[in-house]
Amino acid sequence: MDALAALERAGARTVAWEQARAREHDLILTASPKGALRVLSGPRVVMPHGAGFNKSLRDEGSPHLPSGLDPHYLLADGEPWADLHALAHGEQVDRLAEHCPAAAARASVVGDPTLDRLLDSRTHRESYRSALGTGERRLIVLTSTWGPESLFARRPELPRELLGRLPYDAYQLGLVLHPNEYSRTGPFDLARQLAPALATGLILAGPHEEWAALLVAADAVVTDHGSTALYAAALGRPVVGAYDGGSELIPGSPMADMLASAPRLAEATGLPDALRAAEAHDTRPFAAAAFARQGQSLRRLRDELYRLLELRPPAVPVAPHPLPRPATAPRRPAAFAVRTHVLGHRIGVERLPPDTSEAVHHLAAEHPGADPRRSQSAAVLWRRARTAAPAPHSSTWTSAGWTAQVLDEAPMCRTAAAILTPERCLIRHRSAGLLSVRIEPCRTTGRILRADPAAVVSAVHSWLYETPRWTPPVTLVCDTGPLTVRVHLTPADGADLAYEL
Repeated sequence: MDALAALERAGARTVAWEQARAREHDLILTASPKGALRVLSGPRVVMPHGAGFNKSLRDEGSPHLPSGLDPHYLLADGEPWADLHALAHGEQVDRLAEHCPAAAARASVVGDPTLDRLLDSRTHRESYRSALGTGERRLIVLTSTWGPESLFARRPELPRELLGRLPYDAYQLGLVLHPNEYSRTGPFDLARQLAPALATGLILAGPHEEWAALLVAADAVVTDHGSTALYAAALGRPVVGAYDGGSELIPGSPMADMLASAPRLAEATGLPDALRAAEAHDTRPFAAAAFARQGQSLRRLRDELYRLLELRPPAVPVAPHPLPRPATAPRRPAAFAVRTHVLGHRIGVERLPPDTSEAVHHLAAEHPGADPRRSQSAAVLWRRARTAAPAPHSSTWTSAGWTAQVLDEAPMCRTAAAILTPERCLIRHRSAGLLSVRIEPCRTTGRILRADPAAVVSAVHSWLYETPRWTPPVTLVCDTGPLTVRVHLTPADGADLAYEL
């Protein structure tokens, strides 16, 4: 289903299987030796998908043989049915020769076009992170293969467990599923199964192209024994293993070697330590054992294909197309359990999902987007000013009017905040009254970094609780995730009070 949708988006033409069998083809390309493609007439090319031969699937073909190297699939009547095996590394040719010498005689090392596209897309990393709303947070991508030994099958709750432990302003979490798993379960059921994690910001990457853009954008990868992590390793990303063992991983394969040296994630609480350990290891040598001819694959593959077509390759150079920007926008959580640490005029803020098991200090929720149960018990309620112009006939709150109305209607709320701009808020506190809040962005060489004003509002709320007696104006320092911002509190000014929400 997803493969057909990708073909349709690409504008490719499809034909019925009976029609395909009845005609002669100039060239037949396949990503797997399995299936009935051998019955088609024309030169046949096998371009194995994934990063080499790392797995053995006990329910398919000959027992204990690596998937992709089984003569049961590579031979027809004792002879190779493919005219070319386009492989990514000489080690793969050697392994093919070990299990099926006749097929290895038709093998050529061309490199990996998917890897070259990933490498060529590195200059777009900032664009991908912008599309994902990552900011200065660390993007951690979970990668899962398919089948009973996969991460998603064995540890389906891991995304939610990690999100419940990782501060929202310091980390972002993505999930890349093997296309087989994505199609087998389907987007509807995946959204249902992952609903709690998706509601707290998990990014579920699409199976076509988007998964690769997520790897380019990632800061680190947590993986089972699927070969996706070898692509991340080729990008130099730290790798943390989360494979619990089994019969599928082939000993001595590049993936097995990488997992043997990678720190392992046993519990969600151990991720920060595992990431620090992973950052001390260079993963690229493991990728080098799976991918040769880096940067050359399209040219070499074109030469081989044109040879089978008995044509001269074009003189025009060929280069990978950069990956498109991710289209899956993560949801912005509407409620947080907030943990703060107040020391004088400095406040540290960590925001977690409302159902976290971690110790926290207060609940903060967005109005009116949060679940009513969260809003009713929240100590902090905030509202972001809309950016679109009001309709010709409209009724809008001012920030002063809305904050007053919220404190009247929500007895549990202590602080109501109107977020006017990324650097400007109006706060109405039950004890401290009306305050204008100015948030200085972080300025580095050539860059301006901004914290989420909702996190700063929680910091101010906690400081006001801990400091009942103070005289404005005052300047606070707020630590939220990797950012430290200065926050200025003054009595509310007229422009803030009259700001239309």
